[in-house]
Amino acid sequence: MSALVTKQAPDFTATAVMPDNSFKGDFKLSDYRGKYVVLFFYPLDFTFVCPSEIIAFDRALPLFKERGCEVIGVSIDSQFSHFAWKNTPVKEGGIGCVQYPLVSDLDKKIARQYGVLIDMGVALRGTFLIDKEGVVRHAVVNDLPLGRSTDEALRMLDALIFHETHGDVCPADWNKGKEAMKPTAAGVADYLAKNAG
Repeated sequence: MSALVTKQAPDFTATAVMPDNSFKGDFKLSDYRGKYVVLFFYPLDFTFVCPSEIIAFDRALPLFKERGCEVIGVSIDSQFSHFAWKNTPVKEGGIGCVQYPLVSDLDKKIARQYGVLIDMGVALRGTFLIDKEGVVRHAVVNDLPLGRSTDEALRMLDALIFHETHGDVCPADWNKGKEAMKPTAAGVADYLAKNAG
């Protein structure tokens, strides 16, 4: 989880269901070098919270792509389960034909590498922002009942791009379009005085 931040994202080769519903047996994370990647784990296909997240990422996909970022989902289900879920109508609990890869981690090796596998044998809701060099720059892990925010994933991607472009830091609640705070000794002292106690 957080131990991966600043380190190379563990590479993997697995089978994925691609946007066109084809199976890619040699899907590799390293093939995405040169692009930002949001790699997210979810517990299981055909469950309650997971479809809301997967569909939310699909709806936000154009926003990720316009920033040069690919989205990849991973669960411990088989590629056949992913395929069936994609081909189940949303109104019947399916996810529709989402336009990013869904990776099969049937042997749970990928979830284990990323530190999100729990005793129940499923993955926690881990989200990893990986830069163009393959380095994990941000990681957040939610417990099973807590859905994640695609807006926050986009905000962190924007923050990383801003930092890489301008070299500035992005303080709490930074959002694209806001001027970056440049901390000074006087500014920090003023903040501490106003917020003491």
